[in-house]
Amino acid sequence: MSDPESRPIGFEMMEQGMAVSPQPPPPPEEIIYPPVGQNMDTSPLVSGNTQPIGFEDQVNPAHRDEVPSQRDEGNTNGQPKTKIAKDGTEVPAVETLYFRDGVRRIDFVLAYNDTDADKKVNRRTMFENNLKKEGVELEYEERHKDKLKFVKIHCPWEVLISYAEVMSMKMPLAMNDLEDETTNCWSKCPTPFDLDEEYLPPVPDYFTAAFSRNRLDKFIVENKETFFSSAQRGLIAYQVLSRCTYEEASDKRKRKFGIKNLINSGVYQAAYPLHEGEYLSSHSLLTRGKSNDRHLLYETWAKPSRWYKYQPLDHIRTYFGEKIGIYFAWLGYYTALLLPAALIGLAVFIYGCVRLFDDTVGKEICDENGVGNFTMCPLCDVRCTYWKLKKSCTYSRATYIFDNEATVFFAGFMALWATFFHEMWKRKQAEIEYDWDVADFEQEENIRPEYEAQVSTTKKNPINQIEEPHVRFAQRICRFASSFITVVFMLCLVVAAAFGVIVYRVTVAAIFYSVDQEEISARANLITTITAAIINLIIIVILSWVYLQIATFLTNFEMPRTETEWEDSFTFKMFLFQFINHYSSIFYIAFFKGRFIGRPGAYNRQINFTRQEECDPAGCLIELCIQLGIVMVGKQSFNNFKEIILPKVMNWFKSRNVRKEEKQTLPRWEDDYNLAQMNKLGLFDEYLEMVIQFGFVTIFVSAFPLAPLFALLNNVIEVRLDAYKFVTQWRRPLAVRGQDIGIWFGILRGISTIAVMSNACIIGFTTEFIPKLVYVYGYSSNQTLTGYVDFSLSTFNVSQFEPESLPANNKSDVFGVVTNCRYRDFRSSELNKYNLQFWHVLTARLAFVIAFILLVFFLSWLIAYMVPDIPKGVKLQVLREKYLAKEAIMESESVRRRKERANSQPDEGSVNY
Repeated sequence: MSDPESRPIGFEMMEQGMAVSPQPPPPPEEIIYPPVGQNMDTSPLVSGNTQPIGFEDQVNPAHRDEVPSQRDEGNTNGQPKTKIAKDGTEVPAVETLYFRDGVRRIDFVLAYNDTDADKKVNRRTMFENNLKKEGVELEYEERHKDKLKFVKIHCPWEVLISYAEVMSMKMPLAMNDLEDETTNCWSKCPTPFDLDEEYLPPVPDYFTAAFSRNRLDKFIVENKETFFSSAQRGLIAYQVLSRCTYEEASDKRKRKFGIKNLINSGVYQAAYPLHEGEYLSSHSLLTRGKSNDRHLLYETWAKPSRWYKYQPLDHIRTYFGEKIGIYFAWLGYYTALLLPAALIGLAVFIYGCVRLFDDTVGKEICDENGVGNFTMCPLCDVRCTYWKLKKSCTYSRATYIFDNEATVFFAGFMALWATFFHEMWKRKQAEIEYDWDVADFEQEENIRPEYEAQVSTTKKNPINQIEEPHVRFAQRICRFASSFITVVFMLCLVVAAAFGVIVYRVTVAAIFYSVDQEEISARANLITTITAAIINLIIIVILSWVYLQIATFLTNFEMPRTETEWEDSFTFKMFLFQFINHYSSIFYIAFFKGRFIGRPGAYNRQINFTRQEECDPAGCLIELCIQLGIVMVGKQSFNNFKEIILPKVMNWFKSRNVRKEEKQTLPRWEDDYNLAQMNKLGLFDEYLEMVIQFGFVTIFVSAFPLAPLFALLNNVIEVRLDAYKFVTQWRRPLAVRGQDIGIWFGILRGISTIAVMSNACIIGFTTEFIPKLVYVYGYSSNQTLTGYVDFSLSTFNVSQFEPESLPANNKSDVFGVVTNCRYRDFRSSELNKYNLQFWHVLTARLAFVIAFILLVFFLSWLIAYMVPDIPKGVKLQVLREKYLAKEAIMESESVRRRKERANSQPDEGSVNY
């Protein structure tokens, strides 16, 4: 352990003209007090500047006044002296955010089992010794009941500034003196959604620059203890842990290092930064202020009663880091823009419901004495018999709710909405990148430690002229080719699973149609659709887990250089798989079902040697709605269970053996250890869930106008559930930096492009919108839909049936002698070939699809052109910050030159000859 003089002391004001004000003297040396809590042992204790913290009666009375002021109640750097239990009682809080001396803050915690084998002990010993060589300070605690030990880690000032410079961490240079040009009269009007500023103060806004130890006096360093936030300290500590070796080797490639590998091999059970105290408090924010930042976030953000409030994004970023902050900023922005889409989609749905019984086509199908009495051809071979068109009455009415005139308008609106969302988010993202100092993060990002360990060849970086690990082009191509082949094989497996569901649909539909009970046979198509959708949902969940393991292995095999490259490569693989996994069955219903069945007398039997399933005479749209609803809502429900209920169960399981009295007095590191761990993939699952939802909202919105409404309701809950999970159920995640939402933005743009073409094809080929227009303006005598059903059905002579297609039971007592039956198509009754109406309808469908796509793409380009990517105010602030950074560098250089000239001048009184 370092000497007391080498540790950071006091409050040091680095601004010019201010004196250094030292901290009160430390307590006497060699005084060792009992550790915190009754379950902790006394070995090993650190001699020197030590003082226990915990219950008030454990503090030495002689030094009670020397406990640092940052631990006072209500301050963000400490914890409250009391905390509220779940039963509402107030109990003493254990102040365990610091070492026993009450001065050195705990930046990170490692947990391990004391019963490990010798190999693990040796690795752990070497790892901790190497940490001490790096200047990191350690302190140990033990939980006696299960031999679980904790290693508390503190990074001194020299370690912090050294790694902050290596990580190019942006630190405050000067206060932002530019006025906010976005403020207007409308923004000053109070709303119920605004945050309460009386107990949620705004985060100070600074101009920043990459930290440099040589220009330390140019940064605003009011206090060394608070210059780096707890989130930044945890991130720096993790960088030290990630680069520290635990097994040396002469060959660099065989050298083993990093806390991640130690956790995977079981040397350590967990590694995590500490939460800043309890999230519950016995007093309200309004009366006594916040107990700590975690308490503040719970009361203003994660509490369910705050569901309608704006998110405190700056405070989220300060506590959890930029990457998590950007995720919640994006999720909130996406949810807010869903509101107009949800309202218009609801209006389209209400329009369909109001006009439901005025639909001419529906009236004709439901008319038992008219068109509804048409005898229809059997829907399957042998087992199925003839049926009356009136059986499709319910289907036709339900279809009209979603397949009406307003659907076309809504599909075009959603295509433009997606473009508007992308463009406005780019502007919002530019503001966030600047405000949170991550605009150049990906250019300054460090190499992954795993990459440095795996790569043996080096190449000089043309920018900084430093030798860096480098993978040869040929080697990289081979790795990518191998990965690509594996990905293609897995995608084929997903398609095969979707094909299996199609075979299930064909087989089960034929069985249900052959049942003698009218209630079952009449609903055979509905039952088949629902059961197939449930099976498809189960397959989605199972294959997702399998492909997750494969995608992780393949991404590591490719050896990405930076963490961002790793995430982008992994995300692309997973999304490509999930896209096909989630949407394949939906695309089948939308674009393929009933399209290639052939005709009576010449059915297509290439799949399983049986007839393919047909659409109802009212179309396949209602089946598409059912499939969308089950997959979309079912997947969201499963995700919510996995994210909220499962962590609660796991937390209960971990702490079930802890007595109630112990739970109220657990030290912070042990309390956090009992919490659930954040997913190893970070925010991937959260982003994937929302992007898949975005696909449902945009790609198939013409078939399900209520999708934006369901998405809005889910997201309002999702924001608070995620907030509650991060604040209360999970250990504090690492405050990882990030510049933007990464490759997800490109994926969203791709989904929007697919959505334009998909909606155009759904309206053109799946719905009855175009055939109805052709009939009204080309064939109807009075330009109405009267007679459209007869126009859309062809006639077939049953004597031309194939032997395998003849129904086993003609039900002559119901249908009499059947000579002709009707089926859904545009064919002539004599030759069974496509008639002139078919070609007219097909031409109109193609014309609509092309016109729709071109119009939407043009309007999307126009919106993108008119909306600047970066707001004017952000551009000005970037220029101002660059100017200040340049001035600081020039002033520092000027001071250096003056010192050099002063040192080079001869001493006074010397004579030069």
